[in-house]
Amino acid sequence: MSLPRSRKLVPELIELDSSPSTNGALVALAAIPATEDFTTIVTRDQTAGRGRLGRAWVAPPGTSLAISVLLRPRSRGRALPLERYGWLPIAAGVAMTETIRQAVTSAPVGFKWPNDVLIGGRKVCGVLGELIPARTPTEGTTPLAAGVVLGAGVNISMSETELPVPTATSLGLAGAHVDRGLEDRILSGYLGHLRMLVTDYLEAGGDADASGLRPLARELCITLGRSVRVELPDGAQLVGTATDLDADGRLMVTEANGRERSVAAGDVTHVR
Repeated sequence: MSLPRSRKLVPELIELDSSPSTNGALVALAAIPATEDFTTIVTRDQTAGRGRLGRAWVAPPGTSLAISVLLRPRSRGRALPLERYGWLPIAAGVAMTETIRQAVTSAPVGFKWPNDVLIGGRKVCGVLGELIPARTPTEGTTPLAAGVVLGAGVNISMSETELPVPTATSLGLAGAHVDRGLEDRILSGYLGHLRMLVTDYLEAGGDADASGLRPLARELCITLGRSVRVELPDGAQLVGTATDLDADGRLMVTEANGRERSVAAGDVTHVR
């Protein structure tokens, strides 16, 4: 794998011939304090990847790109408070959406909250954030995390017969020019957009409005304005219309009775 553009954007880019999970590998590496912010691991053969809600994420070797990026977010000289971490996976979804929009012009590209990227309504990429716990804070202080690993899996060249589900797609199937440089263009575009979004967010003190992240996410989020069914972590279902992203990145859903609820985590289905 030749990734010259991408290597210029991060302190260390580790290419693995194969990995059970790039997220798992990077979480382990992050336990070493010297591992720098934006260290990245990538492979074209992830054998035991995980998606949201513990689902398996698998792809034939060489047809997709698994990417994991370490963030140790600090804002204005201090570690970012835990309650501000919710925007980081959304930033990854926004970054990948903008990147894929540059590669695919034949169909609309957007992200489904919280961070699946769709081309023409079919999933081409999923993002999964994993917190790296810090030591327990003392009583009365704000909880902090040691960092977060943002994992992304992008279907590059899968054929129709290789897709895991009929609702998926790949960049090749969507009309992107698949050549030896496509992986580097996608990875470098993603890393560049992600660094810009995260840097602006942290410089704004974790304020998604002031940094411009929230307005951009609203623009690219194809969930907003749609009828949705949300499978909540406790097994309950929430049905209504997705209306907005709140200040913490949660999805706002208005039920039929007019009650508005915010969702921090859940599996969203767009209801036709």
